[in-house]
Amino acid sequence: MTVDIADLVRTRTHRPEAIAEAAARRVRRPLLNAAGRLMIVAADHPARGALGVGNRKMAMANRADLLERLCLALSRPGVDGVLATADILDDLLLLGALDDKVVMGSMNRGGLQGARFELDDRFTGHRPEDIERLGFDAGKLLLRIDYDDAGSLTTLESTARAIDDMAARRLPVFVEPFISRRDADGRLRNDLSADAVTRSIAIASGLGGSSAYTWLKVPVTENPDDMARVMETTTLPAVLLGGEVGDDQDSAYEKWRGALQLPTVRGLVVGRSLLYPVDGDVAAAVDTAVGLL
Repeated sequence: MTVDIADLVRTRTHRPEAIAEAAARRVRRPLLNAAGRLMIVAADHPARGALGVGNRKMAMANRADLLERLCLALSRPGVDGVLATADILDDLLLLGALDDKVVMGSMNRGGLQGARFELDDRFTGHRPEDIERLGFDAGKLLLRIDYDDAGSLTTLESTARAIDDMAARRLPVFVEPFISRRDADGRLRNDLSADAVTRSIAIASGLGGSSAYTWLKVPVTENPDDMARVMETTTLPAVLLGGEVGDDQDSAYEKWRGALQLPTVRGLVVGRSLLYPVDGDVAAAVDTAVGLL
């Protein structure tokens, strides 16, 4: 699909109500596919100022290019849906790309990449009432915890309340937890050791007054062999997050393949590594990831 930016801007300028109309007529589907699995393409990075992919610092800055990559990914067999912020989902609604797809709204994007306040990750994206009003299927939130940063406590509390609000609406919410710390240069780093991922899962699983609608979005640990022990920490259903995989895409696929065999792991949520693969072949990258399920 070739995206006509001028046409999107015309619609947004003269008929902004077209977005709500497109959401109202969207064909919906169950969260999980017939095999009980979930394959989601993620594109909520730009709203945190995270535009880089590998050594391309502004790879995600071209909106027409990003939308074309997303439409291609969503058209591939086995792709169940998309995770994004309102601006991107609104564009995809206008493009008619979300019929019969799972739509997940990204909820907290206030912890801007590289900011001093990065761990005070305010809920500046979709609210539970927005997800309900638009007929979307789920929400996602990021929970980074640094024991040395008071901003993490603010994020913990607001995360718990968001989980409560989603549960009250019987809407699934995918919580992406990390134990994080700043390096010598002040940059935030996520700890992917088995102990840290285990601790983050334990903390996230206990947030809110009900866990009935809580899912986890978890990374593969530094040593993939530790994943079986790590995932014993909870009975909540989980999906794997992709993250950046660098040049060794095949190694990342093998890590995902092993973790996908665990009983709590129900699918994948992958973004930049599928939308901007090293070889440029989006369709092939997506098809390979789908094949892992």
